[in-house]
Amino acid sequence: MKVRIVSAVLGGLLLMGCTAMMDRAPIAPADIVFLGENILTVDPRMPEAEAVAVLADSIVAVGDRREVEKWIGKETRVIELGDHALVPGFIDAHGHLSFVMQLLDLVNASSPPVGSMKSVDDIVSALRDRIAEQEIPDGEFVMGYGYDDSLLAEGRHPNRDDLDRASSRHPIGLMHVSGHLATMNSAALVLSGIDATTPDPSGGVIRRRAGSQEPNGVLEETAAIAALTQLVGAGPSPEEFASSVIRAIAYHTKYGVTTIQDGASNPRVVAGLRAVASQHAFPVDVAVYIQSNGLEDETPIDSLGFSKDYENGVRVAGAKFVLDGSPQGRTAWLSRPYDQGPSGAASDYTAYPIVVPDQYKRQVSRLIHGGIPIIAHANGDAAIDLMIEGVRLAVAGEDFDHRSVTIHAQLAREDQLDEMKRLGIVPSFFAAHPYFWGDWHRLSFGDDRALRISPLRSAIDRDLPFTIHNDAPIVPADIMRLLEIAVERRTRSGFILGADQRISFDQALHSVTLGAAYAYFEEDRKGSISVGKQADLVILGANPRKVDSQDIAEIEILETFAHGRSIFALQSADGTVTP
Repeated sequence: MKVRIVSAVLGGLLLMGCTAMMDRAPIAPADIVFLGENILTVDPRMPEAEAVAVLADSIVAVGDRREVEKWIGKETRVIELGDHALVPGFIDAHGHLSFVMQLLDLVNASSPPVGSMKSVDDIVSALRDRIAEQEIPDGEFVMGYGYDDSLLAEGRHPNRDDLDRASSRHPIGLMHVSGHLATMNSAALVLSGIDATTPDPSGGVIRRRAGSQEPNGVLEETAAIAALTQLVGAGPSPEEFASSVIRAIAYHTKYGVTTIQDGASNPRVVAGLRAVASQHAFPVDVAVYIQSNGLEDETPIDSLGFSKDYENGVRVAGAKFVLDGSPQGRTAWLSRPYDQGPSGAASDYTAYPIVVPDQYKRQVSRLIHGGIPIIAHANGDAAIDLMIEGVRLAVAGEDFDHRSVTIHAQLAREDQLDEMKRLGIVPSFFAAHPYFWGDWHRLSFGDDRALRISPLRSAIDRDLPFTIHNDAPIVPADIMRLLEIAVERRTRSGFILGADQRISFDQALHSVTLGAAYAYFEEDRKGSISVGKQADLVILGANPRKVDSQDIAEIEILETFAHGRSIFALQSADGTVTP
């Protein structure tokens, strides 16, 4: 009852503004008070503050140290920040919680800095070691993730012959770092029913041995998804599912993430999340977008389960469409050919859509008119054209606050940004790409396109709301590294991938806090350190404004708070907790 009364009073005081809050006596002693000179609020009305007070799950005071200290009682936890900084909790603008859950115990075939694989032989050895160490029985499926042909010494995908060297007695599948391709050994291809007579599926490609129709093991888009789904088979038990949810949430909180997205989910996963959360409410918020590529005209949109409110930390926030592939996998759908496409591709190769365009357009219109937000994966500019066309037809001059999101939007042209602004579309840029694949993109697209990957500055110049994201687990959910890349745009080789598209740290911080909250329709309750908002906060090891921009990624997450509770605290080498 006390929390409800406090929340009601806070709602009234919020209408009078933060200054009015400072003039009143505290409602009750705060649970936590933060004091320091490095509080970055992301609130344009009060960009900096000396103190913050938290009571229950809400921020109750922000501003002058002397005034906020009035909220300190005998039981209040007082945190003197010193050189540490306080920022709003980070909001995952796009990622895949359920995908993270699936990868927790698989073979990590990633290259540095995410993993240790530098060659195909390294991957083969890692697979052999996993089979031996875990004594995996013959015939049992073995899966890995994260291999990156652009970084392997051989400069190519591992193929069926490579994986046969790891084992011919176990079906083996590896998912590409993009999540849009896979490679399999001979045993896995047999189990998947893929051979020389198997046609390419709609929206996918089965790559073949040179001069024949025999599969070489590498599968693109829908071909990869179908085969892996078949091989994985039955899902985890309820106990295994619950364990993986808890572990995946903990993984995100160590990076300061307090709102997590599951950006291409399904009803089974939603039911599982709700079942786990009903037993013990999640410490963070999980926003789910239902994969809707196959949504049919006769399917009631109410069946998606959309809700504006979280229940035990879970809500279905909208629908997700996937329109094309990935730039790093060279399956992003372009309006003009790749400079360098996949091995054996024709000179006019532009990749392809992986959705039926007319079906997408029909469903977008139904969803927007039904008040359900949509997000659409569109990397290449041809896919972005389709994304925009769907929204344009849906709104048709009407006044909708739909905030449809173009996920990734990496090869967005200037005219497309103009249209997004006009139509109220929010681009969510995969801004980690310049570091991870910037050098690769220069080969794929040429500098005229590659240097504009994730055109953040162009969005700012238009006053176009946008967010940035990691797309975890495609790259780790490391927000500090994401912020550094957005500011620096430095590739692995040290090349600056478009200096004119750099943004400031404050602009980058806004895009993973208040900007991301806006994309979720949650800016009234999240995204800034403001009176009345949810107490989602992060303590950083240093103020990013005061370090060299090349060192932002090295700043540690010391403690993460969600709903006013500490949910992660960094332990030092001696086992003590900081701060």
